[in-house]
Amino acid sequence: MKLIKSAVAATAVALAATSLSTAVIAEEKILLKTPVAFPSSLPALGSPIINITDTINMLGGGTLKMKFYEPKKLVATSEILDAVSSGKVNAGYTTAGYHAGKMPASPIFSAVPFGPEAGEYLAWMLYGNGGKLYQEMYDTNGYNVHVLPCSIISPETSGWFANEINSPADLKGLNMRFFGLGAKVMEKLGVSTVGLPGGEIFGALEKGAIDATEFSQPAIDQRLGLHKIVKYNYFPGWHQQATVFELLVNGDAWAKMSERQQTVVETACRASLTNSFAEGEASQFPVMAKAEENGVKIRYWSPEMLDTFSTTWDQVAVEFAAEDAFFAKVWADLSEFRAGYDLWEANAFLPRAAK
Repeated sequence: MKLIKSAVAATAVALAATSLSTAVIAEEKILLKTPVAFPSSLPALGSPIINITDTINMLGGGTLKMKFYEPKKLVATSEILDAVSSGKVNAGYTTAGYHAGKMPASPIFSAVPFGPEAGEYLAWMLYGNGGKLYQEMYDTNGYNVHVLPCSIISPETSGWFANEINSPADLKGLNMRFFGLGAKVMEKLGVSTVGLPGGEIFGALEKGAIDATEFSQPAIDQRLGLHKIVKYNYFPGWHQQATVFELLVNGDAWAKMSERQQTVVETACRASLTNSFAEGEASQFPVMAKAEENGVKIRYWSPEMLDTFSTTWDQVAVEFAAEDAFFAKVWADLSEFRAGYDLWEANAFLPRAAK
């Protein structure tokens, strides 16, 4: 009997291997040429593409591979979406917040002021309606892409300033690099904002083209040398409590993939969501611990300032919803999900004072 069972098991393994081998042979060979929005040297922000690429190449069975290209090496960051949609390249790694000029709702899928932290964000994206709405946004706007949430980082700092900011009046007249929906909040408070890629921020500060900036997390900002020019670093990152990054695949290229190949890409992105979040969380406190050595003064926004940012954001959200129907649709869905999630959050987690 044991011999029979062993023979059956061996036959099953052989058949499975043969089936997999046949499937791989039948697959079309695909190389995902992937321009990225962030240098791979930046921890948690740019480094995830390395893991994504390695995972796809390891699991791709020889028929599916990825090669990524550093910013500006293949296409400009601002052109990644259009390049993927048109088929100029068949994949791209970026963040939806960069598409705000094309689709007003896109920043909701990237980072939301006073929005969800990473766990809640992923819950909405992967098990709520977030992922469906994300794809719907691209489809209804005529983009030939398949989108996958592929990395996430925890809170960013909310700004680097040359002087202390003690009241809303201290913001007025500043020229500041700012990202996403938070920029609209700052503009209402009298700040002139500009969107600059990370590689241009230091030079803009050095030349006085901007007075202040936000970019990302402490470990990432340190790589850019922001602390060498502006010394007041403010927390919490009210404008980006979590930030999602996307892998875009050309729609025709996605359709040509076998189910196995698609699963490999999906698996690589799911793994990256875990890796990027963990890397970001582990990388910040060592840098913050040495902030004083670099002359950096860490500040936490006063209740007055946080209330000002929050009430101003509420105004911005209402205005955006009134101007764009799809923004209103996504915002209503996220708000409904968060209202439900509050029941869990209020009961399951320790209050900050108890931690």
